[in-house]
Amino acid sequence: MWVTQAGRAARRCVPAAYGARINTFRAYQTISTPNAPSAIGPYSQAVVYNGTAYVSGCIPFDPQTMQCVEGGIEAQAERAIQNLLNVVTAAGSEKSHILKTTVFMKDMNDFAKVNAFAPYKPARSAVEVARLPRDVLVELECIAAVPQP
Repeated sequence: MWVTQAGRAARRCVPAAYGARINTFRAYQTISTPNAPSAIGPYSQAVVYNGTAYVSGCIPFDPQTMQCVEGGIEAQAERAIQNLLNVVTAAGSEKSHILKTTVFMKDMNDFAKVNAFAPYKPARSAVEVARLPRDVLVELECIAAVPQP
């Protein structure tokens, strides 16, 4: 059943089961760390909400120079993973709390070279794309649990 916030029909509806929660939205925290490249667009490096960190796509840029690291897919994957982990740490989490990763890569044949999360095995999706920002070869994003004090 669909109802509005006021309980009557309208253009903007929400599921009735969620009606009681409409005005209880908790503020989220944006994360920014100098240990990962600054955002190259209008987004945060990560957002923490309700004990979960949502980490934006991390590309293989050196945080100091904002340039792509030299080398092939291995060097780029290593830098992107380090950037991702630096943001995860800044969000108050750690590698073992990563729940889900998404790997975007230019060539799916490089997947094995990007595989560096062992022994942790979060849920993961791998997507081959035609192009990534600044023509890098790999981009990683993740969702991580943030332990509550």
